Amino acid sequence: MTISIKKCTLEDLLILQKISYETFNDTFKDQNSPENMDAYMERAFNLGQLEKELANFSSEFFFVYLHNEVAGYLKVNTNGAQSEEMGDDSLEIERIYIKNIFQKHGLGKHLLHKAMELAMEGNKHKIWLGVWEKNENAIAFYERMGFVQTGAHSFYMGDEEQTDFIMEKTLI
Repeated sequence: MTISIKKCTLEDLLILQKISYETFNDTFKDQNSPENMDAYMERAFNLGQLEKELANFSSEFFFVYLHNEVAGYLKVNTNGAQSEEMGDDSLEIERIYIKNIFQKHGLGKHLLHKAMELAMEGNKHKIWLGVWEKNENAIAFYERMGFVQTGAHSFYMGDEEQTDFIMEKTLI
């Protein structure tokens, strides 16, 4: 099994948009209204927004490949790009998404390890993320990887307020 990770650039913008729509829709469409899904995805994944995020020095995107095919992606944030005030010693994992057909191949673990590597290279002492309280599979995965819930915050899916658990892992 050949797995590789590559940093995204502006040249990857259309691929990033496509995989963002696909993976987010596949993950959450059964638990949210089509209107709220469309509203969120249009705001979060339009080309202008993704281009702005790719150009931000405090955010990075990475594709994970399985047998040379884009299978998923990671987005991390540091400093002011973090979605919560967590301090300069923190790295946020904003997104880890794997296409359905590539689930259960350990790709999420590879992306998580990439995030931890980036955090350590940047002298960060903790990594954190927000995960929807109803996303039991993701919560279980993060717990297996050593994350603990430390709080919660609101996340808006269209006009619906939802709760994300904040989970953290201290790095040594």
